[in-house]
Amino acid sequence: MVNSQKEKTIKVTLIKSMIGTKKSHKATVRGLGLRKLNSSSILIDTPEVRGMIYKINYLVKCD
Repeated sequence: MVNSQKEKTIKVTLIKSMIGTKKSHKATVRGLGLRKLNSSSILIDTPEVRGMIYKINYLVKCD
């Protein structure tokens, strides 16, 4: 399947420490490709990614 349009992306940055957060939230951060504080990841804008960002919105910043 070839997509003729350019896919939209979201840049996500981890701005708060994961210490003291739930295991599922830590797993979500790792699933977004974030490791250390202030690390960034550029992701394709899909409903799944948006849901993950919404779940941990207090830990990340989106551009």
